[in-house]
Amino acid sequence: MRYSLFLFCLLFTLSATAKSPLWLLVDTQRKQIEVKEGSLTMHIFKSISLGRKGAGFKQKQGDDITPIGSYKIVKVANTGSRFRRFFGINYPLPKDALYAVRVGSISFDEYLAIMQAHSKAEMPPGNTNIGGQIGIHGIGRGNPKVQGVFDWTHGCIALSNQQIDKLAGWVYLGMPVIIK
Repeated sequence: MRYSLFLFCLLFTLSATAKSPLWLLVDTQRKQIEVKEGSLTMHIFKSISLGRKGAGFKQKQGDDITPIGSYKIVKVANTGSRFRRFFGINYPLPKDALYAVRVGSISFDEYLAIMQAHSKAEMPPGNTNIGGQIGIHGIGRGNPKVQGVFDWTHGCIALSNQQIDKLAGWVYLGMPVIIK
């Protein structure tokens, strides 16, 4: 009887203290990133910069569009990035690659390479016609005066160096990222 009561109390305590996994909501209209735990907002980073042509349906490499959709963090580069830190997302998604191979934007081999990266939870190749190497990063040694004033990236989401350093405390591999 005591053992059953102990087990019940332990399970209740664990379930009561279990937290929802953290995730990021990138609001391209409000130009902010919210760190979320379930539906609770833990922190908001304001004055983000996007791709030079805003956010939307990314169709090709070099279109300077930040892709909208549901992604995951598949690369965490805390050092060695020219943008101070880089948190890569898994764009292009399999649906993007399937569409691109069907319309002839990428080859079947490129499609397979993208699919293989997804199966390994790695960053998809960024050298195809539909682009890639999209992520969240700082400005590195760039001009801090441009950050948040206008959209300057080639499709990534940029924060100030101070903001990216703070965000690094929450980011983990596999972290969901919703860009809307």
